[in-house]
Amino acid sequence: MGIFDLFQQIESGSAGRVHGKLSWIVAGLGNPGLEYEHTRHNAGFLAVEELAKQCGGVKLNQMKFQSNCCEAMLGEVRCLLMQPTTYMNLSGDAIAAAANFYKIPPEQVLVIYDDISLPPGKLRLRRKGSAGGHNGIKSIIAQLGTEEFPRIRVGVGAKPNPQYDLADWVLSKFSEEDMTALQPALEHAADAAVKIVGGDMNTAMNLYSH
Repeated sequence: MGIFDLFQQIESGSAGRVHGKLSWIVAGLGNPGLEYEHTRHNAGFLAVEELAKQCGGVKLNQMKFQSNCCEAMLGEVRCLLMQPTTYMNLSGDAIAAAANFYKIPPEQVLVIYDDISLPPGKLRLRRKGSAGGHNGIKSIIAQLGTEEFPRIRVGVGAKPNPQYDLADWVLSKFSEEDMTALQPALEHAADAAVKIVGGDMNTAMNLYSH
């Protein structure tokens, strides 16, 4: 290779770095504000923060598409990491705005969110499906016009008794014991996200979906 060819490669970004069109959105769901930090409903926020940390410590400090967001390389895939700041019930507004802007199809929108049917520390991965009573997912389905987008569900534990108000439960903060159980799940969710956007959903499901 001549020196001119090498300069051409460097100019085009093909030497030493991976470039490419932003092709995936990875959105963690939650509610903005200090009062909601470390609440069960914010498990998706926590997972995306863990993912950002694993991507070299990138910061979700850009405010676009009604979200805190940033670009990151997940393996060799350029992604937009998002924490919608619309509050949970309007999450779809933020995600649809970003998907429309970047022309990203629903099947390349990965959503990470809390699931009260799973104990803390457990994950469940799905390629598509209904909202299952989750208002954030309901909003995303409505705005994207389809149920066909992949999800990572993070267990946050069931209500302590049937009479316990659901809203009060999901907006309650994790106990220290639950946070200890949750941390490995957040790390696994981040690794699963890398595998999913890299086209290896089957491996992610085999490793982490319980």
